[in-house]
Amino acid sequence: MVDVHTEIIINCPCDQVSVYTADPDNAPEWYVNIQSAEWQTPKPLAVGSKIAFKAQFLGKQLAYVYQIVEYKPGRLLVMSTADGPFPMETTYTWESVGSHATRMTLRNRGNPAGFSVLLAPFMSFMMRRANQKDLQKLKKLLEHQARK
Repeated sequence: MVDVHTEIIINCPCDQVSVYTADPDNAPEWYVNIQSAEWQTPKPLAVGSKIAFKAQFLGKQLAYVYQIVEYKPGRLLVMSTADGPFPMETTYTWESVGSHATRMTLRNRGNPAGFSVLLAPFMSFMMRRANQKDLQKLKKLLEHQARK
């Protein structure tokens, strides 16, 4: 089982952070490994929405489709792979910290099968590292926008 949990405090209001990060069109801007996001269902984001992502991870090109399984705007977004290399669930949570800051958590859980089972500890380490970079990039991007 891969279960990676990361979090960060972003010095921006919760509504700003959640609206930006919940929009799949923004994913390539703050996820280091995501190259593209393509809607497979009509906008706006809702339970049942499907988005196809192309990414690069551990030197491999990945293509997978996430389906939104739970969405509480400003609080929670849960998506799981409807198609891809192995079953994965990604959860975002947002929580106000004071009046102008947000605690964002990013959690990836999955059950690799076959040969991938042997690589699970390494994958967890690499995912945690990538997620920390993603959240740092997100923080820098949103805080820079807030200063404008």
